[in-house]
Amino acid sequence: MTPADRPEASAPQPVRILLCDDHAVVRGGLRALLGSAQGIEVVGEAGSGEEAIAAARKLGPDGLDLVLMDLQLGPGMDGTEATRRLVSLPGGPRVLVLTTYDTDADITRAIEAGAIGYLLKAEQPEELFSAVHAAAAGRTALSPPVAGRVMAQLRGQRPALTARERDILGQLARGLGNREIARALFISEATVKTHLGRIYAKLGVETRSGAVAVAKEQRLLP
Repeated sequence: MTPADRPEASAPQPVRILLCDDHAVVRGGLRALLGSAQGIEVVGEAGSGEEAIAAARKLGPDGLDLVLMDLQLGPGMDGTEATRRLVSLPGGPRVLVLTTYDTDADITRAIEAGAIGYLLKAEQPEELFSAVHAAAAGRTALSPPVAGRVMAQLRGQRPALTARERDILGQLARGLGNREIARALFISEATVKTHLGRIYAKLGVETRSGAVAVAKEQRLLP
């Protein structure tokens, strides 16, 4: 077979995007910006979470890859709830958050809702294009400031308990009282009470059962 006889390689499928933002001017700007990028096609727009879900259902998994989602959408469903419902659809699209809000609470809620990425509107166009392709391919896409906040949250998830505090927490999980813990660890009851106070403060709880529950949730027990 000569080169002329060989079939031409088909062009890669563009990333098909649905824009969800309650400001028409913003959607228009994004459509124009994304339309200038290679390998990206805007297939729809939505001004609310409800509209985004309806559009995603209409386009189906064969017509939509990614939703570019704002968090604040005016009256009705917010972007976090819309994200949760979109990713729950059969064959639902991936969701990349694009917003001006970068608080820890906003980031955490969006990621827990199923967003594959979190981008700030202050990013350069090239960063947006890269994030779109990464998110469509199933890779996490985070703005640098957001990535820093996520890492800080992860580092702060596990309280820094001392070895003795971990020992006492383990005895607490067994249901032992202060006197029994003191005997098991060969320390005084007063020392046990002091350590328990520090454990409660580090875990952000006020009761023995609360300490055990948080310890199990954060895998602090042996």
